[in-house]
Amino acid sequence: MPTLLPLFLFVAASTLSPGGATSLATASGARFGLSRSLPLILGIATSLACIAAIAAIGLGNLIAEAPTLEWAVKVAGSAYLLWLAWRIARSGAASHSTAQSEPLGFANAMALLLLNPKSWAMTVSAAATFSPLATHPAGLAALLGLSFGIAAWLSLTLWCGLGVLLARRLRTPRHWQRFNLAMAALLVLSIVPTWS
Repeated sequence: MPTLLPLFLFVAASTLSPGGATSLATASGARFGLSRSLPLILGIATSLACIAAIAAIGLGNLIAEAPTLEWAVKVAGSAYLLWLAWRIARSGAASHSTAQSEPLGFANAMALLLLNPKSWAMTVSAAATFSPLATHPAGLAALLGLSFGIAAWLSLTLWCGLGVLLARRLRTPRHWQRFNLAMAALLVLSIVPTWS
């Protein structure tokens, strides 16, 4: 267990830190509640677990070393996040939402993370750093996949719960407008590190 502690701390810090996924979970919690946001949470957590396993096997390095492929992932991921930010910014109060009447589903949440270069960079870094914890790439894939998947599920559930609590404070259309703009802005800001 002492040798796994640094991995668990890295994974916890990576998944708890604010970013695109946490902004989406918070906005979804405020708008739709925890139970309706579960497909979003599970989609992102499953996708992150898969990305971590793929990075541990070594395919993540292919994306990192292929500039054209990496650029295409950045463009597609950034475009998708900008589109989601636009939808969030345009939505009204939870009871009067016209722009987004359904939470982001499991498949769209998975696709979102697969197109997120930050997820690939984070998991490739973890695979390189913590490779001595396993004697075989499949063992490392299982360890990283489980660690990132469980941590993302817990983290996003917390962020979604924060959104549920915030929604109780949002009593007027103006409050909702400010909240939606703030969530959209955070989502847009989460794109910046991808391009720096």
